[in-house]
Amino acid sequence: MDQHDEHGDLGEAEYAEFLEMAAEEGFDLDEVAEDLAEAGHGPLPVLAVVGRPNVGKSTLVNRIIGRREAVVEDRPGVTRDRVTYEANWNGRRFKIVDTGGWEQDVLGIDASVAAQAEFAIEAADAVVFVVDATVGATDTDEAVVKLLRRAGRPVVLAANKVDGPSGEADAAMLWNLGLGEPFPVSSLHGRGVGDLLDAIMDALPEAPAMTFGEKAGGPRRVALIGRPNVGKSSLLNKVAGAERVVVDATAGTTRDPVDELIELGGITWKFIDTAGIRRRVHLTEGADYYASLRTAAALEKAEVAVVLIDASETLAEQDTRIVSLAVEAGRAVVIAYNKWDLLDEERRHYLEREIERDLVQVQWAPRVNVSARTGRHMEKLVPAIQTALAGWETRVPTGRLNAFLGELVAAHPHPIRGGKQPRILFGTQAGTRPPRFVLFASGFLEAGYRRFIERRLREEFGFEGTPIQVSVRVREKRGRKK
Repeated sequence: MDQHDEHGDLGEAEYAEFLEMAAEEGFDLDEVAEDLAEAGHGPLPVLAVVGRPNVGKSTLVNRIIGRREAVVEDRPGVTRDRVTYEANWNGRRFKIVDTGGWEQDVLGIDASVAAQAEFAIEAADAVVFVVDATVGATDTDEAVVKLLRRAGRPVVLAANKVDGPSGEADAAMLWNLGLGEPFPVSSLHGRGVGDLLDAIMDALPEAPAMTFGEKAGGPRRVALIGRPNVGKSSLLNKVAGAERVVVDATAGTTRDPVDELIELGGITWKFIDTAGIRRRVHLTEGADYYASLRTAAALEKAEVAVVLIDASETLAEQDTRIVSLAVEAGRAVVIAYNKWDLLDEERRHYLEREIERDLVQVQWAPRVNVSARTGRHMEKLVPAIQTALAGWETRVPTGRLNAFLGELVAAHPHPIRGGKQPRILFGTQAGTRPPRFVLFASGFLEAGYRRFIERRLREEFGFEGTPIQVSVRVREKRGRKK
């Protein structure tokens, strides 16, 4: 098992064979080993950043990911697509869930902060709790502390807006929260962020506790996602019918039961329902943001996403966004078109056109037409999920992959650019769930050519129902470095 961890999904012999190829091509073996380790990682540990509005959560997230990606906008209520980002500190990679996106006082600030914190904590392995040291701990902060205690995740306390020695005293006051040492930082100026990150690394597990499907016979985890009112709950109820096996009734403050063990097609599955805060449906503003936070949390916990789309309505941007969230999260994907019983010929024709136009990036996902109301075609859901999971776990042996790459490059060389013709020298599949390939090339490969390779990989090896990641490493050969 240890060798497996060390070399991604390459066995010892395959790893040795691969390094031999790299050596023959004159590559630096340490660098090659590093590339493989990076591509072969399993799921990354997840860090949630929580706190009241305006304490500087997004600024801190930007600091940590090292780029202005979490777009800090002055206008509250801005819906952002992304809630998770990848980050790296001293060579350790992890994911961040940023809850700073929507902070309007719709429900009363306490309720909205609590709800956000809850969704984020649900998906996280550790939490950074950001408090404004200049203000001190408020009642809302105290409420979040209670939530954090209940959730039992490791917590690191960030005392933000400490710009100088006078602020240190303010920060020290936060020992009173009972969460241990407050780390004084200025997310605006970057002061103290290194120490904070060191503390976070101590709190985060090396890899997430969730070993995917490794537990013998544990039920596979399915996230049912889709935009609000697309029929997720009714589908779940239909699927569960009277056969609801066990219900995990961990009633949180805002959530009805979330995960249900459901028997379908003779197999027990764990459905992660994102319906979540049913009682607060009157939240219109910011509801989208909540939905993406919930969807991200569900995807973190799932292996396969069943994206439910209302076939009777025109495909919305929100549908494609939800599909992208699942693909970005690297989960297996099945697309289920609901309300199929309501479609006439004309709508069917238009739907096909919409799918071709808007969902072209997931042509590889199995598709099922269902009706949650009548239960029609529900039996097709299981084979589709199984197909997607099988694709997600497929691994191509290095020898076979390189034979394929050799033929591909001979038949379709990369276009000549600037008098040079970059070629793919060799490659390997460093990881599965989802399949991740690392190709080593003699020069930069254009995006179009990369897409072509991905298409051919799919034609050759299947990979139905799974995103695949292809990263290309361009290496100067040893001894030629000027």
